[in-house]
Amino acid sequence: MSTKSGNPQTAVVTVVALGGATGASARYGAALLWPTATGGFPWTTLVVNVVGCAVIGVFMVVISEAWAAHRLVRPFFGTGVLGGFTTFSTYAVDIERLVDGGRARTGLAYLALTLLAALAAVWSAVWLTRRALAWRQA
Repeated sequence: MSTKSGNPQTAVVTVVALGGATGASARYGAALLWPTATGGFPWTTLVVNVVGCAVIGVFMVVISEAWAAHRLVRPFFGTGVLGGFTTFSTYAVDIERLVDGGRARTGLAYLALTLLAALAAVWSAVWLTRRALAWRQA
């Protein structure tokens, strides 16, 4: 996309929006395939967030250490697709629903589990990707 005649941020905003729509559609598809029962544990949201964090770990290593990506790849995929796919706002609503439904312990466990699993996913993905790249170059 050319930004010569307009605001230089137009291309970035456009690709973030397109990526966000793509990621949010994928998340919606996951919710349709694996719906959470009313009052049930929100496994779908947990898995989506953990998978999204793992993918961002791989993506960031690849584009910062192995591949000279076009300037719009990061905003499209990192901010747009993965930002739309992961759903930490739904995570907060899920916690509220669990607490309001009399399942405060489950809500707190879900809060901690998501945080720990998401961090473990991104760290593991970064480590594994770096190892794979080093092995490939050896």
